[in-house]
Amino acid sequence: MNSNSSEIKQTLENFLYYWKWILISVLFSLIFAFLYLRYTTFEYNATATIKIQDEEQSKKLPSLEDLSNKGLFSDGADKIKDELITIKSRTIAKNIIKKLELNILYYAEGDIKDIELYKNSPVTINFFASDSVIDNVFETIHIKILSNTKYLLIEDDKKSFLDKSNLEGKEYTFGDKVETKYGGYVIIPNDDSELPLTRDLFIKIDIIPTDILVNIYTEKVEIASEPGSTILKLNIKETVAQKAIDYLNQLITEYNNDVLADKEKVVKVTSEFINNRLEQVSEELGKVESDAEQVQKQNNLTALGTQTELNLQARKQVDQQIIQTSTNIQMISYLQDEINDKSKMSDLLPADIGIGDANTAQIVKSHNELVVQRDKILRNSSSKNPVIIELNNQIKALKINLQNSLQTIKETSELTLNNLTAESNRISGQLYSAPTKARKFRGIQRQQSIKETLYLFLLEKREESAIRLGMDSPIAKTIDKAYSSFLPVSPNTKMTYIASFILGLFIPIGLIYIISLLDTKIYNKNDLLNTVDIPYLGDIPKSSKKQKLIKKVDYSAKAEAFRLLRANIDFLLKDKKDSSKKLFITSTKAQEGKSHTSTNLASSISFSNKSVLLIEMDIRVPKILDYLEIIDKPKNGLTDYIVDKTIKPQSVVYKHRDNPFLDIIPSGTIPPNPSELLMSDRVTELFEFFDDKYDYIIADTSAVGLVSDTFLISHFADIFIYVASANNVDKRQLAHVAQPLHDEGRLPNINMLLNGVKQGAKGYGYGYGYGYGNSPAKNKKKWYKIFS
Repeated sequence: MNSNSSEIKQTLENFLYYWKWILISVLFSLIFAFLYLRYTTFEYNATATIKIQDEEQSKKLPSLEDLSNKGLFSDGADKIKDELITIKSRTIAKNIIKKLELNILYYAEGDIKDIELYKNSPVTINFFASDSVIDNVFETIHIKILSNTKYLLIEDDKKSFLDKSNLEGKEYTFGDKVETKYGGYVIIPNDDSELPLTRDLFIKIDIIPTDILVNIYTEKVEIASEPGSTILKLNIKETVAQKAIDYLNQLITEYNNDVLADKEKVVKVTSEFINNRLEQVSEELGKVESDAEQVQKQNNLTALGTQTELNLQARKQVDQQIIQTSTNIQMISYLQDEINDKSKMSDLLPADIGIGDANTAQIVKSHNELVVQRDKILRNSSSKNPVIIELNNQIKALKINLQNSLQTIKETSELTLNNLTAESNRISGQLYSAPTKARKFRGIQRQQSIKETLYLFLLEKREESAIRLGMDSPIAKTIDKAYSSFLPVSPNTKMTYIASFILGLFIPIGLIYIISLLDTKIYNKNDLLNTVDIPYLGDIPKSSKKQKLIKKVDYSAKAEAFRLLRANIDFLLKDKKDSSKKLFITSTKAQEGKSHTSTNLASSISFSNKSVLLIEMDIRVPKILDYLEIIDKPKNGLTDYIVDKTIKPQSVVYKHRDNPFLDIIPSGTIPPNPSELLMSDRVTELFEFFDDKYDYIIADTSAVGLVSDTFLISHFADIFIYVASANNVDKRQLAHVAQPLHDEGRLPNINMLLNGVKQGAKGYGYGYGYGYGNSPAKNKKKWYKIFS
């Protein structure tokens, strides 16, 4: 638990160390969001609600079974799907675009952002070419208003709009004809616009092909519905709220017009059928009436009324049945002729013509519905579409079924007519006393009655068809007309700022986290202890390169760190009292602050009035004298003492001129064979000679990760201080070199010292010193170093 808390705390400190960069990232992100919202084009949403009405269900109450199984629609969800396809059809979209003239867009041009002037443009463009030509034009027209009567038609060179003060073009007067490759056009002022014709106002007119807009708007319209419900919610987003509202309202209107047009087709076919039959029956009725007139004149039958009524009263009921049956047979024949007529322009059949058979009427209705559905799909498809083929097969099957049904009804009606005629003849036989002439006239009168009845019947059906044509109601009932809040829905201002804030926050945090995952260097105590399992002695903060050495009176963090290091060493070597305390300083590689640590540690100990002998045993790359700023270097040193046996140990000791408690043995002449020299017995004699003469002997040795020099003299040490440089040494390298030396005991009493630690998340979480002598003015960073 403590380990996890420590890791979380360290991670947070790591992020907080870069809080200034995170703040800058957030600020830049919010500024970018502001600029984006300032110059982007907003979108507005419009919504409308309609109800799809079912004509069949509106004529009767639905049963419980219908409500539980399929809802109010007899065809269930399939009919709703069909209506959805119709609403989003390309035909309706194209009609809307033409009605609202959405293919011509007007903009007020700005330096960065253009504002669409929907129905508010101060000018209007009118074309001389036909709509079919303009519907395929793709062009942009730029004009500059010069006055209330003139404008400049600007040449679109794709460059001139960057500098609007230097535009070129041709001057026109409003109403002048402008010739183009697609025909001429004129630009005239729009008196209904709320935007005045201001001088130097730039107007852009975009002419977009209708087919492109059809594709766009069919995708833009969104329709939502609940399962089993006939309520549809229509949504669309537009750059102008009023345009979105107008589009949805026009969409509902065009959809209803489309449905009504399909119904009118059926009514029109029925009316044409009835009118054709009326003409034929009228001719037949005129012929029968003419025949009756001739028979009356020829046979003097003008006074047979009373006798006829007496003789034929019994046959009246039979004659009425004969008339009704004959009419039905005639109507069936007419419908059969209509079905077999190959010259018709439409497959629609006349509906409800009074045949009197419910099954036949249902077949005709189903046939017409399939024809309407097929024709609707054919508007946006071809005859090879599998759906069209399937519908054609169904229509053909219904026609065959209808023909068979009509033939059966006709045969049954003819049989009934024969029976009625036989019954009439039987009754006529009983009227044996009636004159033959009267019977002949009565037969003509019967034919006249049949034709009159048929004529009146057709007139009645024509009236019904005309009335039905005006009574068809729209299928889409508007519940809520299109409306908009006139507040932008895209981009969402609040969410944009929130997203920008989160993005500005997490981009630097993510980069910091990724870098920290990929970073294998040591930065602080926790990094070091998590890398190697070696006793930790302390750490030294990073200081200015100008401040290499600590001073006797020094309250800096660096001086305090070396005092703390000195105390820790005294604690570890508290049992060693009879001889010098030998401290060996080493590291993994060069440039880790090994010599820096040796020099400052020796100085810190000497400031406590303890005698210190500092030996420069890194004879390959000596740096001690440079750190101590000793310009006049001694002639002899450690290597000279080892090689020349006549040199005494005390002869190579250099007395520090400013510190009586600090002596130095320099490295001497750099030899060609340093390892062999360090194996000499003279090294043992040197340590034995000075063992009881100094309180501390500090040896600055070579880096153990590079050469083996240090291992040759390691047995002389009481404690090894292993220097690891923060932000320098690799964790893997340290674990590969230092940990085995500790585990195998090759360096006695090894302790880790972390050097060059920066204050902050990756270094100290605290500071050294009590602040004596540290004025705020001295510690305050320069403005250009605030983020370092």
